Amino acid sequence: MTGSPHTFDAAFNQVRQQPLRWGVNYTPSDSWFHSWQDLNIDSVKADLESIASIGLDHVRIFPLWPLLQPNRSLIRPEGIADVGKVVDAAAEFGLDVSVDGLQGHLSSYDYLPSWVTSWHRRNIFTDPDVIAAEAELVTALATEVTSRPNVLGMTLGNETNQFAVARHPEKHVTTPAQMGEWINTLISSVKKVWPAGMHQHSFDDNVWFIDSSPVTPRHAASLGDSTTVHSWVFTSVAQLFPAGHPARTLFADYLVQLADAWADNPGRPIWLQEIGAPYPAVPKAEAADFLEASLRPSLDTPNLWGVTWWCSHDVSRKLADFPELEYTLGLLDSDRKVKPAGRRLAELIAEEKLNPTPLRQRGTALSFDPGDESTGIGRSVTDPSGEVFAAWLELAARGEKPALVRESKLADTAHLAGRGITNVVTPGQLGAEAAGTGAAPVVSEANIWNETVEA
Repeated sequence: MTGSPHTFDAAFNQVRQQPLRWGVNYTPSDSWFHSWQDLNIDSVKADLESIASIGLDHVRIFPLWPLLQPNRSLIRPEGIADVGKVVDAAAEFGLDVSVDGLQGHLSSYDYLPSWVTSWHRRNIFTDPDVIAAEAELVTALATEVTSRPNVLGMTLGNETNQFAVARHPEKHVTTPAQMGEWINTLISSVKKVWPAGMHQHSFDDNVWFIDSSPVTPRHAASLGDSTTVHSWVFTSVAQLFPAGHPARTLFADYLVQLADAWADNPGRPIWLQEIGAPYPAVPKAEAADFLEASLRPSLDTPNLWGVTWWCSHDVSRKLADFPELEYTLGLLDSDRKVKPAGRRLAELIAEEKLNPTPLRQRGTALSFDPGDESTGIGRSVTDPSGEVFAAWLELAARGEKPALVRESKLADTAHLAGRGITNVVTPGQLGAEAAGTGAAPVVSEANIWNETVEA
């Protein structure tokens, strides 16, 4: 874990170069992310000690953008220094740290500085002055932490794509070309001062499934040093498939394989950066079983870099107006007591360290038409309501451990060989019925915070 600064090997390929990383998205037990306003480092250390007790090796942290940069030309040194203090505190407990830059969106709440909202509204993805200010902020954060031995890299911000999707009430209108330029500009800014880190962007599953999303699968699988995956069954799968259906616990693996399919480089690292057990889609008593059943299927993926569970600590009931699921997602409760899901993850980590799951390439791949890869129009064919997911589940039910492959790659023998694909099948050959063909709703565009998903 800790030691010399981390370097990223772009040749990460069929054999995992380092042990699988196990971490958690750090949600402070005291005052949630509002705790950044008046950092109590002793409380942070207590949280981090409780995280380390489970056997985790890294945390992902989320400083709030408005606190770091309250004015376009003002970056608060105290706020930047607080991020460094948390990184140092993590080191005391053997934990590495990945830093998110622009928060951004967290647990249904948006945190944008006042200089891009209301009377000062500006587009955070296209306004040149805003982009320059954002670049200055991520550069300041990178400069603060890059010399510390226990830092992994930076994610530009948590699910920043949500500000540009059709369902957002205050959408920042952006084209795929503009979004690609924005991502490249900020990652390049980070790399100038932190060339050795693993830097990436993050997004929800709209990127894989919604044609209108300006962040495209090509952006996801080519920009930055890894492809991040955020797996949340409540967005669509739990509404399309009943409790107990294997689709629910195979969804994370499906996303990992979809991320692999969209990468031109067969060895591109995939980071399962968020996955959780959201109530009521996952009953509280079943959270531990869901955790294990959701994680195990992907552990044999050669280019899986790591798993980072959402989240560390429950949101305290003292805080109002969160979606109900946010109060129960922690591996630990808000008193830092390990919950059954936390104990199960600790057992899984210990088992994997002692006897790691053997890596295997997937010889059988299900092909799909990716549509227009530059705009992402057509990507919706892989939505959980469609025949591609249904066919993939059918193969999984047969014990195939299926991969996915774009039709545009079927003539690329080097690509197929690099991924170990020897047998390609089409959805039509399997004849599986899509979940969205009957009365089941297609809900990926729904306002998920206003939906109640019954288990």
